[in-house]
Amino acid sequence: MNESDFNELAEDSMLSIEDAIDECGVDIDYDNAGGILTLEFGNGSQIIINKQTPLTQLWVAARSGGFHFDYDTQAKCWRLQGGGEELFSCLSRYCGEQAGEAVLLGKG
Repeated sequence: MNESDFNELAEDSMLSIEDAIDECGVDIDYDNAGGILTLEFGNGSQIIINKQTPLTQLWVAARSGGFHFDYDTQAKCWRLQGGGEELFSCLSRYCGEQAGEAVLLGKG
């Protein structure tokens, strides 16, 4: 995947995450600036999602750890490096852990 394709795909994915946050019904604030999407929870904790262009990955930093996602061109989704779990499924779990309530993020 070339850099232009990666950047377009990553930006589209960030916007999809924002839409999913808006629709999930849980009070999660977010800010997207400079390719970094920051999710903020009522308890002050954060999840940071950013592009790693040289590696063509999305990185997620949550309270439970740091996670790297590669794009699966066949399934057309981001998957956890080595684990294979899909990005929105992982984000739902990470957000739920930090929000203290169930969070279900759909892909839109």
